[in-house]
Amino acid sequence: MSVSHVVLLPKKARPFYGRHPWVFPGAISHVEGDPEDGDEVLLIAHGGQPVARGFFNSQSKLRVRLYSWKPEIAIDRDFFHGRIAEALKLRRDLGLDDPEGACRLINSEGDGLSGLTVDRFADWLIVQFTSMGMARRQGIIVECLLDLFRPRGIYLRTERGIGSLEGLELHDGPVWGEEPHGPIRIREGGLEFLVHLREGQKTGYYLDQRDNRQFVAKLARGKSVLDAFCYSGGFALHAAKAGAAKVLGLDQSEPALELARKNAQINNLPAEFRKGEIFAELAKLKESGEKFGLIILDPPKFARTRGAIEEALSGYRRLQTLGMELLEKDGYLVICCCSGLITMEQLEELVQQVSTSLKKEVQIVLKSGAAPDHPVEITCRESAYLKCLVMRVLDRSA
Repeated sequence: MSVSHVVLLPKKARPFYGRHPWVFPGAISHVEGDPEDGDEVLLIAHGGQPVARGFFNSQSKLRVRLYSWKPEIAIDRDFFHGRIAEALKLRRDLGLDDPEGACRLINSEGDGLSGLTVDRFADWLIVQFTSMGMARRQGIIVECLLDLFRPRGIYLRTERGIGSLEGLELHDGPVWGEEPHGPIRIREGGLEFLVHLREGQKTGYYLDQRDNRQFVAKLARGKSVLDAFCYSGGFALHAAKAGAAKVLGLDQSEPALELARKNAQINNLPAEFRKGEIFAELAKLKESGEKFGLIILDPPKFARTRGAIEEALSGYRRLQTLGMELLEKDGYLVICCCSGLITMEQLEELVQQVSTSLKKEVQIVLKSGAAPDHPVEITCRESAYLKCLVMRVLDRSA
């Protein structure tokens, strides 16, 4: 099949020979042919050498997303079937094939399928398309998923803002099979959780925090625990199961809190869940003199654009300050950040500034990212968005 050529400017080919999957407009000299948005194109170095194949989108800042570095191999059904099979093997190797469990099956760039995310919740698959090229190939991708996974149903969830970023017009809804009516149950770490697949954040549940929840629970025994931005109670209920003396979850979403309370009930765990604006609630707790031995602060994305970074850093600084002020002596503070534009180094620098201001000493106990079913391609490390710092905050007298 003849495809259009996207020709690079001089000295711009090196990252793409190195298998970086994103081609921005500033690297492109011109386009030979008249590709429609979502069409397959061939990336060509300035000297005329073919580099890779990808999908073109004139409406996106990622003008070309690359997938195949063998220019003679088309991005067709066989290509997708092979990549998805590779992704499945990793999850099986990780032991994430519990039929009643949940995991991320396809992690976009991390699995060599930029713009495609697939999560499995028991018998259902939740699909997200975040690129025009992937969305146009929905039929082929669904065929491959059915062949390899045989789900009960496949449901499409859309990501906030993707219409303006990619020119996509997608709507949540069933793609194949049964539609998941009401919450379904999944298992994680010896607990059961109800998940609303048709609503709520992301694809219904924060699978990326799985291992961080398990680690943080080890610190909860006998402690008073505060889980801010608790959503459906993931950190809170793992802490309760581990033997926390008291658990309080805060969130501003009543539907999320209702689900958290149901999750506490089905697991027979004691936990209180309270609605409120988080900064205001933390300030009230500080004023009342309440203290906690373990505090988890896992806010939503603060920085969606580079222009929002400074404001986001200010928000994280306020959160860290309130968190440290609410801790008991030698308590543990967990800070999470899912803003890909904020680096781990920036987060650590904020911790240092806040701890110095409050005359606290901080030990980093764990520095981690997303669970291993969210792999990161080494040539696209900037796609690693989640940061998690587990710290002990000390009040030393000398």
